[in-house]
Amino acid sequence: MAQTLQIPARMRVDNAANIYPASLSKHYASLYRMSVTLTEPVDIVLLQQALVTVSERIPTFRCELRAGAFWWHLSRMDKTPEISPAAPLNRFHFSDNGGFLYKVSADGNRIVLDVFHALADGTGSKTFLLTLAGEYLRLKYGLSISYSGSVLDPSDAPDAGEIEDSFKTVFSGRKGSLEKNVPAYHIKGRRLPGSGLRDIRVVMPMDKVKAVCRRLECTVTDLLTGLMLDALQKLYRADGNSRKCSVLKVSVPVNLRPLYGSRSVRNFSSYVNLGIDVRTGYLPLEQMVRLVKMQKRTMLRPENLEPKIAANVELEESFAVRCLPLVIKKPIIDTINRHHGDVYCSQTLSNLGEVQLPEAMRPYVAEFDFVLGCQRGNSGAFSCAGYDGKLFLHLSRNIFGAEFEQFFLDRAASLGLVSGVSHHILA
Repeated sequence: MAQTLQIPARMRVDNAANIYPASLSKHYASLYRMSVTLTEPVDIVLLQQALVTVSERIPTFRCELRAGAFWWHLSRMDKTPEISPAAPLNRFHFSDNGGFLYKVSADGNRIVLDVFHALADGTGSKTFLLTLAGEYLRLKYGLSISYSGSVLDPSDAPDAGEIEDSFKTVFSGRKGSLEKNVPAYHIKGRRLPGSGLRDIRVVMPMDKVKAVCRRLECTVTDLLTGLMLDALQKLYRADGNSRKCSVLKVSVPVNLRPLYGSRSVRNFSSYVNLGIDVRTGYLPLEQMVRLVKMQKRTMLRPENLEPKIAANVELEESFAVRCLPLVIKKPIIDTINRHHGDVYCSQTLSNLGEVQLPEAMRPYVAEFDFVLGCQRGNSGAFSCAGYDGKLFLHLSRNIFGAEFEQFFLDRAASLGLVSGVSHHILA
């Protein structure tokens, strides 16, 4: 049963979020974008009404980021968010955005949400966007919506489970151990100017994707990870640098909510790094997928997954770390992230899974897209979500060359998985 609460004026950012304000700079912020494409153009006046209501229902989206003496906090604001003009997926200045850590804009038929990762992970933001879309459609068409899953009832009061730091709830007080990793191969290329970002949008028929998954006895994430590793090893073989690292890894975020019964709309995810060392030989796709499947199954066992999460919580709660002033803590966290984050993976694959909507909303929603912003330590990232019988996959990159992405597309097309490809400039 939901536990109603008085919204605190200030909340510590969650354990996973500390790296994002630490890495924040004049030109870089960890951003991502998701959008809902409707069947008709968006009415901005009604969308604004819906945004005011939903930002009250999900109160972390009424907060700004504040630096305290020792940690960052989400601080409650009385002001209301406003619909922004459509813009590239670039680092935006929070002060110019009313202090809000996200932007909602309308672009033709699309409702677009850009989020700074310190506020929420993809699952939390999906809940906000789908609830916003639901409230907008209710206002426009008078729908009677059976609220469930990621579409919350805007008339309900917020509850404690939705705004909790689930890392502290689940892992506080546990002993952990940091994960051992080795550096991974990185794709080289000439960077796009500024914070430039290019995107290849791939539409895949879900029935064909699932047919291949049944044949290989794997999940959609396993298949996509295997295809990425297959493309990485092709690129690696063509790379003339004799000193290049031989480890190919794809980092896959893991939503922890279903594993631990959390309903938080903040960050509550971890990751697994899946891959091969090509010194032991190159693998055919089928064998690659089997290896990914076995690795993921092993890494997601509680005895393997929980210690590394608990170690991060334990470190944050340690007396020595708590007593360090934030002005000293920030560069330390940023340095650790630079040398122990993307260094250990070649690429990232973030799969939001199948988007489930109440039946009343489905006739009005055509597509759902999710794309990761410019990466600091890697050349790009893949992200996807499924909706209405299609998988919408985005291959984003911050370099000019797209050889890796083309290797991936060629192999996916050979399996009959590609029904549409389009190219976009995001920033």
